[in-house]
Amino acid sequence: MNGITIRSAAPKDAAKLLEIYAPYVTDTAVTYEYTVPTPEEFASRISHTLERYPYLVAEEDGEILGYAYAGAFHPRAAYVWDVEMSIYIKKDHKHSGIGRALYEALENILARQNILNVYACIACPEKEDEYLTMDSIRFHEHMGYRIAAEFRECAYKFGRWYGMVWMEKRIGGRVEKPAEVKTFAEVRKLLDL
Repeated sequence: MNGITIRSAAPKDAAKLLEIYAPYVTDTAVTYEYTVPTPEEFASRISHTLERYPYLVAEEDGEILGYAYAGAFHPRAAYVWDVEMSIYIKKDHKHSGIGRALYEALENILARQNILNVYACIACPEKEDEYLTMDSIRFHEHMGYRIAAEFRECAYKFGRWYGMVWMEKRIGGRVEKPAEVKTFAEVRKLLDL
């Protein structure tokens, strides 16, 4: 992990992030998206996320090797202390520690925002195949997440049915009156991002 830096993403990173994301869309069932977004759509997604939540990239010598971000878990007010996490790593850099570094940085920022629970919605095969393995589930278990719900044969891609699991992790304690959630912009000025 020497030489890896974590920084905040920006809409101008969209094309480079799409280079990482596109193969997940076209060659895997890791994402249930069918069509690779345009750079403009992806830049809009980044901008929208950054309005409230962190969107981080890991890079080495200026090359982006992976990214992770948080988003709203649910739009209703009572869920404001919860977020959904997403992560994508360049295929030739999996199992290199980049995912751990991104998630640890993301969880640290989210804790400063007063987020209490993090969730991940993960594609799940009935049995591993050429499009989908259990790697993401294993990664999240390694990061301290546990399976909270499982949906079988709920998504169709590449002519076959796949499932989905929700995994969860508590990053903050339960209190009678939780602190108000801050935006990423409010905590970013306290961090070196």
